[in-house]
Amino acid sequence: MKISPLQALFFVCVTDVVGFGIMVPLVPYMAERYGATPIQLTLLLGVYSLCQLIASPLLGRLSDRFGRRPVLLVSMGFNGLSYLMLGLGGSLGWILASRALGGFMAGNLSAAFAYASDISAPAERARALGVVGAAIGIGFLLGPPLGGLLAGDDIAQASFMRPAMAAAGAAVFAMFLVLMVLPESHGKERRVLLQHNRVPAHPWRLLGTLPALRGLVIAAVLVTTAQSIFESIYALWALDQFQAGPRTTGLSMLALAGMAVLAQGYLVRLLVPRWGEYRLIYLALASAAAGLLLMATGISMLGTIVGMALLGLGIGLYNPCGSSLASNQARDDNRGAVMGVYTAGASLARVLGPLCAGVIYSGIGKAMPFIFGAFIALQAAWGIAASRRAVASARAAS
Repeated sequence: MKISPLQALFFVCVTDVVGFGIMVPLVPYMAERYGATPIQLTLLLGVYSLCQLIASPLLGRLSDRFGRRPVLLVSMGFNGLSYLMLGLGGSLGWILASRALGGFMAGNLSAAFAYASDISAPAERARALGVVGAAIGIGFLLGPPLGGLLAGDDIAQASFMRPAMAAAGAAVFAMFLVLMVLPESHGKERRVLLQHNRVPAHPWRLLGTLPALRGLVIAAVLVTTAQSIFESIYALWALDQFQAGPRTTGLSMLALAGMAVLAQGYLVRLLVPRWGEYRLIYLALASAAAGLLLMATGISMLGTIVGMALLGLGIGLYNPCGSSLASNQARDDNRGAVMGVYTAGASLARVLGPLCAGVIYSGIGKAMPFIFGAFIALQAAWGIAASRRAVASARAAS
């Protein structure tokens, strides 16, 4: 049975993100085994995103020049190596090195989003990007519980090599899928346009020429900072609040990932034609903030799971709409660069979020990271409003 390029991309992204998701709930426990403090832990988590921040615009630009498939293949191969380093490492230094390498290669998401934009018309772009987002969500849905099951729930005896091998195997399989089922979406005839384009020498300069993109990047930074505050502190918080081990932590995250998959794979397709991306984003921000505030109460694990579901709904609605609006600011010859800058904004947030989470958790209180996350998620509405005004001004000028 022949599958479409979008279906092929879906399976590639699921497989790639499963590998990443396997290790997500385990890094805090690995770091704690080697004596990391809460602030050191959040620094270890932040270095991944710092490297992704550096790499995303560059890998997006490379995919404009050389095609999407080569960037995906090379990055997935090095991702597999980073997982093996993580499993074999016996010190905080090894964890740091593996996270840095994985972060550089995680910039390949800009190529995946650019691929989805390449093969979709503007009217269908939110749906196509929602499919990619759903694939990423499914990867997170399957990865953390699988990682927890492979590691075990005994913190002292947890095995990190088994999940690392599984993650590396997923990366190799994702490479195989790219080779076998994913055709190039940005062929030579498109790439030749780069010889005559007006893309700035450095992709970040696009923020100066595209004011609508600038507002979207600001909003993405704020929303993803709120999300990463939760992700970076949740395992430690759950351990302190409920004495939850790796398995319980990984399984509880199914609520967030499952709701995000539902939103990106189904609700976005249903609601965008009726409400439009901008209105749906405002609903997403409210849902994410409500979920974080509910988790801040810490009343029970059930309440925490409901809060994660609300956060997952908000993130699941926000991501494809924000990516679609960002992609609409691009031309065929700079889409990788535009999406690279947009995803780099999220990477910047994943540097800021863990740093904020560790300091707030240690210095102010256990609930405060979630309360602060809810506050800054709501502030993203200002960036969205600024982007909407910039689009309206550009249309009026033309």
